[in-house]
Amino acid sequence: MNDTFAIGGDLPVHRSGFGAMRLTGPNVWGDPADRDGAIEVARRAVELGITFIDTADAYGPGSNEELLADALHPYADGVVIATKAGQSRPGPGKWKPLGRPEYLRQQAELSLRRLKLDRFDLYQLHRIDPQVPASEQFGVLKELQDEGKIRHIGLSEVTVAQIEEARTQIKVASVQNLYNAAERQHEAVLDYCERESIAFIPWHPVAKGDLASAKGPLASIAKELGATPSQVALAWLYRRSSVVIPIPGTSSIKHLEENHAASALELADEQFAALSAIAPPA
Repeated sequence: MNDTFAIGGDLPVHRSGFGAMRLTGPNVWGDPADRDGAIEVARRAVELGITFIDTADAYGPGSNEELLADALHPYADGVVIATKAGQSRPGPGKWKPLGRPEYLRQQAELSLRRLKLDRFDLYQLHRIDPQVPASEQFGVLKELQDEGKIRHIGLSEVTVAQIEEARTQIKVASVQNLYNAAERQHEAVLDYCERESIAFIPWHPVAKGDLASAKGPLASIAKELGATPSQVALAWLYRRSSVVIPIPGTSSIKHLEENHAASALELADEQFAALSAIAPPA
């Protein structure tokens, strides 16, 4: 596979990314029970060559960004810490879109402080708030970009129509949607991103339930390759499109290393076809 993708055309990252959400407490609330262990996971990610790490102001909330800064600042050359705003956290396990321009601006400033950054390489709108005109949400991100606080802007959980609407105001460098071999409802979005050279960052890239279990639909191919089902799920994503940057999350160094190793896994054509048939897009 192509090992790297240039976000926005000028920000190359290794396509094996890391989602840091799991480095929080239960229900994505507060610090993890073993904070020192979580810091070691983040540091090991960079040691492995992972250069794209995804977080959000809502993870913790705030504590995930602080943990990454404690683990990795000053950041090594080429390491991109991408964060998001637009989801408020009324309580543990609760999420609510909040896209008022003054709130997004406030959260951007707080994230810069927590991550010890002067500028975000990639700043993503976590959700489009249906209670606020989308143009106002895109507009404040453009203002922050014009002020030099954001290099590239991304969106999350959006349709093709929403991306096109956003592109009338901003350059969209990335899209982060739910997507994996068993959940392909955003196939049209991925196809669009591929045509337009927009990074597609699938969250929940391994899926849940039986997909990656020892008796699931990936198990036989995993056995053929001497790999785990989770690695096969990730390998399918790498093969699916060169714009895809998976961000599997874990709080385990062992699983982190396994996930990263999946970027070197090569699927034969018939294996890729079999995996693609698990949940063909409508």
